[in-house]
Amino acid sequence: MASEDRPVTVLDFGAWKKQGRKITSLTAYDFPTARWLDAAGVDCLLVGDSLGTTVQGRETTLGVTLDQMVYHAEMVARAAKRAFVVADLPFLSYQTSHADAIRSAGRILKETRCQAVKLEGGRRSAATIRAVVDAEIPVMAHLGLTPQSVRKFGGFKVQRQVDAIRADAQAIVEAGAFAVVLECVPAPLAETITAEIPIPTIGIGAGPGCDGQVLVVHDMFGLIEGFRPRFARRYAEIGELMQGAAARYVADVRSGEFPGDSESFH
Repeated sequence: MASEDRPVTVLDFGAWKKQGRKITSLTAYDFPTARWLDAAGVDCLLVGDSLGTTVQGRETTLGVTLDQMVYHAEMVARAAKRAFVVADLPFLSYQTSHADAIRSAGRILKETRCQAVKLEGGRRSAATIRAVVDAEIPVMAHLGLTPQSVRKFGGFKVQRQVDAIRADAQAIVEAGAFAVVLECVPAPLAETITAEIPIPTIGIGAGPGCDGQVLVVHDMFGLIEGFRPRFARRYAEIGELMQGAAARYVADVRSGEFPGDSESFH
């Protein structure tokens, strides 16, 4: 088990599940945010293709490129001292062939300090997961609401296909994934899967029965105006603090109160 001063490794995930120790994960997309989250003791930093909606302001994650993922993942991984860093494989960087999947995943490991990649899909992606794992690259799987399939799902909806998702979970285990994200599935289903498979489940909108939890930092910190997913607890309203601070700055500049003597060189 990783201590609070030793870097987390892929082997810790399985050990933590056996010990019943909950795993904490948050998204990160830049160096300073990753620094603060790492210092807070977060176990896993996920450089998600959710940056398409949270950072780029897009409606979906589909427009995110592999170049962009490498760019953000390099910053986050360089900032992390203890946390395990996982980067998403974006849409069409792994679905086209096993060779493309290995090449994309390998590029992330070569050009960043990330320790693993994450890709979406269960049985349909099992052979791809196996190919990447056989190339000595750890893979975290992603089941339930897979955002890259938003067009197929007709929107971001809770996934309730019990038998299909359970079969997907077994498939990714057999393919060699070391952990799996369960997104927007009913809590009883997530709890059942957690009990059935030997690898850790990381829930987001999947209830408390998972082996760990992940949240998007923009959701938990109140950085996206008007968007409050049911599963994301607000731990701070940083967006409002930023707006208030910027408004005070505007007022101080216009009134001549900033910069003052202490902020000027003589």
